[in-house]
Amino acid sequence: MKKTYRIGQIVPSSNITMETEIPALLRSRETISPERFTFHSSRMRMKKVTKEELEAMDAQSLKCAQELSDARVDVMGYACLVAIMSMGRGYHCVSETNLHEETVKNDAPTPIVTSAGALINGLKVLGAKKVAVITPYMKPLTQLVVDYIEHQGFEVMDFIALEIPDNLEVAAQDPMNLLDIYKRLDLTGVDVLVVSACVQMPSLEAIDAIENEIGIPVTSAAVCTTYEMLKKLALDTKVPMGGALLSGKY
Repeated sequence: MKKTYRIGQIVPSSNITMETEIPALLRSRETISPERFTFHSSRMRMKKVTKEELEAMDAQSLKCAQELSDARVDVMGYACLVAIMSMGRGYHCVSETNLHEETVKNDAPTPIVTSAGALINGLKVLGAKKVAVITPYMKPLTQLVVDYIEHQGFEVMDFIALEIPDNLEVAAQDPMNLLDIYKRLDLTGVDVLVVSACVQMPSLEAIDAIENEIGIPVTSAAVCTTYEMLKKLALDTKVPMGGALLSGKY
């Protein structure tokens, strides 16, 4: 019989992308692998991508972990990269520990993935040293993201901040616009391009096209989160489903 895994996601209330891109990646995987996936979410209130709203939102994450553990999900993902990275260097480790402890208290110990930690781990898997990054955030928040990534041992050679404060507007961006946006970056010496360091900004349809144009690995926070979820489930990650990390090309 085919095993079915329950994918739990802790998402901002205004996020509509993680519940489309992660299922799209895993549905693609289902066409060549025997496992099946169902998707379950719990939401934290957030409309504007500001440090104050992000901090208030993060305080709600423990309640979401409790709710999802009631459903006995097999893995749980915290789907807001900038909320974690704006809380201070290395905070993804703190968040993952705290969320896991909530599931243990509920007699349902569950592996935890944060999109922030997943991006860091994904860059390590790709052997990145020098990266370029595209975010939809305002410049001050983008600077926090850049600092966070650099504190984890990478050099951010260049970045673009699209400066979109409204989270629904972030989700409304056409991912194919990234084919033009990335050309504003200086990719000299860059090992990996993070085409969306945000799990709300769509990028999935553009990743392979950009990677074919520039000849280096291209990834996103959503791709890295999916990859990390598969690792937590002890499932094969080297399958052709879009993006350098998940295709096993590198």
